[in-house]
Amino acid sequence: MKVAVVDNGGQWTHREYRVLRDLNVDAEIVPNDRPWSQINADAAVLSGGALSLEGTNRLGAVADWIDSVPVPVLGICVGHQFLGRHFGGKVARSPSPEFGRVGVDLVGADEPLFEGLPRHFTVWENHNDNVVEPPPGWTSFARSESCPVQAMRHPSKPIWGVQFHPEVEHTEGGQRVFENFVRLARR
Repeated sequence: MKVAVVDNGGQWTHREYRVLRDLNVDAEIVPNDRPWSQINADAAVLSGGALSLEGTNRLGAVADWIDSVPVPVLGICVGHQFLGRHFGGKVARSPSPEFGRVGVDLVGADEPLFEGLPRHFTVWENHNDNVVEPPPGWTSFARSESCPVQAMRHPSKPIWGVQFHPEVEHTEGGQRVFENFVRLARR
C-alpha cells in the first residue's frame, strides 16, 4: 500500500510520513500543488499547515481533485478545515484557539477511525481556525471544549478529517488513528 502525504506546509508533515513508514506503509511526501494524475497512491493524507484558509477555498491543487479522488483520504488540521469548507461546511476563527494538550470527547456511535480509543482522550492541537459546522450529510464524531468538530467523515466516501495532530507522540492513541486509517484504506 502506498500513501501520499500531501504537504500543506505543516511543521509535522514529516512526522505523518514517519508514522506511516513505522506502520510498514510505503509513504511519499508530495507538494499540494501536484495534480492527482501525477500522484501514484492508494490513499492520501492532507497534512496540517501553518496557513489559514481565511480568504481562500483552495489548498494548492487539492480542490481540483478532491471531489473525484478514487482513494481514501485523511485530512489533518488545515487538511480537515479544507475538507470542511470545500464540501460546504463552515470554518471560522476560533474564539479560543487551541495549542498544546486538549481533551477530546467522542460523540455519537462508534467510529471505525477511532476504534480502540477511549471515549475521552488527550490530543495535541495547533490551530486558530476550526470547523464549526460540518458539511451537509457529514458526521461529526468528536469535539473539544473550544472546537465543536474535532473529527468528521463524509457520508458516502472514505474521507475523514481530524482537527488534532495524531502524528504527534503527545496525542493519546494517535498511532492507532493511523493504524485504523490504513486498515480502512485497505478495504
